Amino acid sequence: MSDDSIAGRRTGSAELAATPGRRKRSRRRRRLRRLVRDLFRSKAGTAGLGAAIYQVLRFIHLTQTPADGSTDWSGRLASEHPAIVGLWHGQHLLAPFFRPRELAYVALLSRNADAEINAAVVERFGIRTVRGSGGREGAADPKKGGARALIALRRMLGAGYGVCMIADVPKGTPRDAGLGIVTLAKISGRPIVPAAAATSRRYVVKSSWDKTTVPLPFGRIAVVMGPSITVPADADAALLEEKRHEVTKAIEAANEAADRLLKRAS
Repeated sequence: MSDDSIAGRRTGSAELAATPGRRKRSRRRRRLRRLVRDLFRSKAGTAGLGAAIYQVLRFIHLTQTPADGSTDWSGRLASEHPAIVGLWHGQHLLAPFFRPRELAYVALLSRNADAEINAAVVERFGIRTVRGSGGREGAADPKKGGARALIALRRMLGAGYGVCMIADVPKGTPRDAGLGIVTLAKISGRPIVPAAAATSRRYVVKSSWDKTTVPLPFGRIAVVMGPSITVPADADAALLEEKRHEVTKAIEAANEAADRLLKRAS
């Protein structure tokens, strides 16, 4: 038997001996991940994490300087209140930054575990929440609570609350408006305000489907709001689809304009 064969046997034995240890470490890591996940999904964990994120965002908000050329968002939203403010996923962390404190607002959030943390943050900013989701096809999917959510939002608009609504569909095509926002405009008679916000100092979560943007301290914030979009109460399916495309183009145009403002100031 050669020396190489003996060495190979020794190496193989060492690997076999190490396998149980690696398995134990792997099991411990999985248990730890489950414990952390369960902690943050618990009521106390969600509240605690939401409070921490709120404090961080509040500090970041205080350090932001409005970029020249930004929309006078307080005046614009006050003049059309209550309106439906539409923006993209990925910019949702910036929405509280341009919400006028003196105006009552409600936000539509998905019905999933992650949205519980979002709700904990949003509500600390003084914004009420409605849970549900409306998709491109049939905003009234009962499994997502879409119909109930739209009815609740219509009532809130009628009671004088503005609505902050993410226009594109969760886990769908980023920056492509769904039918939910135009359906709400149809049944409520209230206008959609296409909006976008961008900060000069930011971290983009590239692994997220919507490229979530996390604002960083001491930057400039650009907010752009496009012309309002209305949807007739008698709009049929074809017109709703047309309005959906109109909203998509309007929010994306606002987003591109916000980025241009930041580049101009740099």
